Amino acid sequence: MDIGVFNETDEDISKYLVDLKELLENICKDEKLDRVIFNVIIIDNERIKEINKIYRGIDKETDVISFALEDDKTMKLDEIRILGDIYISLDKVKSQALEYGHSFKRELSFLAVHGLFHLLGYDHMTKEDEEIMFKKQEEALLKYGIER
Repeated sequence: MDIGVFNETDEDISKYLVDLKELLENICKDEKLDRVIFNVIIIDNERIKEINKIYRGIDKETDVISFALEDDKTMKLDEIRILGDIYISLDKVKSQALEYGHSFKRELSFLAVHGLFHLLGYDHMTKEDEEIMFKKQEEALLKYGIER
């Protein structure tokens, strides 16, 4: 398992990133994903707005964007699954933690887990799919003590 966690901002959030990587490793083990590669990249609102505009045609900030490389399950290298990249806006983590009344750690964890499940092919385009994805996210977070 190779999970890269990168902070491209000037803020020191290293203590959160160690916990985040451990959480994602545990969730991958729970999902029986032992030979996977993906990255989590922490960026600012300006950069995520740029990415959102280029790749989704939406000219505004968002909290998380996932780029799944194996939508059709073909991105494998010697049975290693290359899942893709998750971009998270640090600015959004901070503002949404305040808005929703929970910790920075909880919001960062939620967005990373949300992004991971997108990489695994889950989405929330329909009410049924949303219920499935959000239930999996919440169960994963609760299992590791990440509560609202």
